[in-house]
Amino acid sequence: MTGTGTEDRAANTRRRYVLAGIVVALGVLTGGILLEVLGTILLALTVAYVLMPVQGWLVRRGLSEWTGSLAATLLGFLSAIAVFSPLVVALYFRLEQVLEVVTGLPDEVSITAFGMTHAVEVGQVQATALEFLSGAATTLALALPVLAIKFALFVVLLFGLLLKGDDAGRAAIAPVPHAYRDVVYALAKRARETLYAIYVLQVATSIATLAIAYPLFWALGYEGALTLAIVAAIMQFVPIIGPSMLIAPITLYHVVAGDLAAAVLIGTLGLVLVAWLPDVAVRPRLARRSAGLPGSLYFVGFTGGLFTLGAIGVVVGPLIVAVFVEAVDLLADEVNTDASFSEIIEENLETATDVDDTADAETTFEESNSKITND
Repeated sequence: MTGTGTEDRAANTRRRYVLAGIVVALGVLTGGILLEVLGTILLALTVAYVLMPVQGWLVRRGLSEWTGSLAATLLGFLSAIAVFSPLVVALYFRLEQVLEVVTGLPDEVSITAFGMTHAVEVGQVQATALEFLSGAATTLALALPVLAIKFALFVVLLFGLLLKGDDAGRAAIAPVPHAYRDVVYALAKRARETLYAIYVLQVATSIATLAIAYPLFWALGYEGALTLAIVAAIMQFVPIIGPSMLIAPITLYHVVAGDLAAAVLIGTLGLVLVAWLPDVAVRPRLARRSAGLPGSLYFVGFTGGLFTLGAIGVVVGPLIVAVFVEAVDLLADEVNTDASFSEIIEENLETATDVDDTADAETTFEESNSKITND
């Protein structure tokens, strides 16, 4: 009877693994077929993962599963509109002004230093910038129908994931043995914290950047103050350097135009108020629920994901790096318990020294015995 029960459990385990393998194989095949919209699917997955607690909170407040999922989807939809529409509107209405500013730059700039004057050719840089801006405008116009379809797919998929997310989660974890499910939970927790840091924390910091940058650019007399503030807010998603990527070109423009006072003003106030202050004022207050991923690793994941996967890599890159770091931490805790790296090294050195001393003692004892025998 016992043998039959053991055989049944083994057969059920094998069946579970086979089904898991079939799901993985079909998932790879489906991913290959849906390659063109894979970025949209991944974005919907990550956003749904962040919004699932919201949907659960709404259900606990009396809404049905369907209504709660619809409300959370509407929140995600409005958030996506709030993030992307300002950039599209700014590019559409301000592109001609940007082209005029770039066109108005001189072809040659004279820089005086240490009593010597040097002429710097900027005509080629100017032509490259004009070509890039014109090409970006044309590409955006041609891509608008495709973007509209992908956005609709994003909304539909987000609703489906929120509605059936629990079922999908249970199916994903079913083949994992119970002894290893704590690892899965730890990785899932790190993934949730990382996505929270990417979406919630970064969006909040970007909103603060917009609120600070717009009055600053307006007070300094810039015509496209709102556009510049929106670009600065979006640049906040770039780790480490952030809005400095906007402040530096503006400062350089004033230097090229010969307006050193404006260059010093925007360079100082821009770096302090726009690039530095939002991180200090907002990030620490929300960071308690984030993954605590070091800025250097976040930057590696951001740049690597961006260059490898495109725009979706901005989210997927840091997420993969964070999950990898969590896996390494789990392995270190499993092998080394709570000992620090220096303690492990010292323990290994002491063990090696004891082994060497024992070996020397045994060698001396053997030599002594050999000498006595010879005598």
